[in-house]
Amino acid sequence: MTFAEGKEEDDTLIENPSAPPTSPAPQRPARTSFLIGTSPATKRALLCIDMIHDFADPSGALYCGPSMPAVIDVCKREIERARRAGEPVVYLTDDHLPDDAEFKMFPPHAIHGTKGAQVIPALAPSASDVVIPKRRYSGFFGTDLDITLRERAVDTLRLVGDCTNICVLYTAADARNLGYAVEVVRDGVTSFDLEAHADALRELEKTLGATLV
Repeated sequence: MTFAEGKEEDDTLIENPSAPPTSPAPQRPARTSFLIGTSPATKRALLCIDMIHDFADPSGALYCGPSMPAVIDVCKREIERARRAGEPVVYLTDDHLPDDAEFKMFPPHAIHGTKGAQVIPALAPSASDVVIPKRRYSGFFGTDLDITLRERAVDTLRLVGDCTNICVLYTAADARNLGYAVEVVRDGVTSFDLEAHADALRELEKTLGATLV
């Protein structure tokens, strides 16, 4: 066999048309990020904060005043909207010990086991809703709120309730620190201190980057 014949045989082996086609390299599946806020689709939850007797009933220890009836109506509307949309509804409720250190600053309120710590009947939770008692301003502090939201793949929180300058503000701050987007329903929050309420709305929007809706 001449050199030319050998070269032709080698070329035939390399370019053999009967050889099975080479399969393309398998494509890696797209990776799903576990970081809050990176999903292209928003998964929202409604947080209904401290709509309990001691804040929302005229006989309550820290009643939020004449703005409360309108806020109750907005909260009811938002709760119904969220349920229709299949969004988780989470109630955060003050639930204090009788000798809670908070009572050095505020009158005793929302004591565990009392009517004052219960959600008002107009906004009663349904069987599918989540109720999380809390002992501090933030609904995240010392509670299962964060893991409850992550288990439901929530990335956006919509807030209603009271008090704007206390539990709403501090819950929103912790939510932002944890990477959640935050929406605050402007007409769905209030406080017994309306000046502080207005200041808190500015803080929520200008400092925390919450969206007022």
